[in-house]
Amino acid sequence: MTINQVQDKIIEDFSVFEDWIDKYNLLIDMGRDLPLIDPKHKTKDYLIEGCQSKVWLYPEFNGHNVTFTADSDAIITRGIVALLIRVLSDRTPDEIIASELYFIDRIGLRQNLSPTRSNGLLSMVRQIKLYAMAYKAKTKQL
Repeated sequence: MTINQVQDKIIEDFSVFEDWIDKYNLLIDMGRDLPLIDPKHKTKDYLIEGCQSKVWLYPEFNGHNVTFTADSDAIITRGIVALLIRVLSDRTPDEIIASELYFIDRIGLRQNLSPTRSNGLLSMVRQIKLYAMAYKAKTKQL
């Protein structure tokens, strides 16, 4: 599936619910299904700055695709990072860099987060894209 197809599926999944309590529950469930980061990577090197909660994001690059694992100490935040990983993990650096994450606004996520969680969301997106840019630059040097 393309990035946009995954985003469209997320929009469809969230559109089933009218109430944000139900949408938060879906987000929490998605966080529970998140493939967790190896505990050895839960270090400050992989801690995302700018998040109210602790969020660890570990990238792996196989020379073609970037794959992410993550964890958070907060259930809503774990769900948010799970959504981002669902959309952006196992993609090429170019795909990640070029992605426009329209699902965030279409499901109403940004509007229904506190300002600090919203800043955390932006920090997560920024970190994912920074990893992709670094891997892209690295492949050009080889």
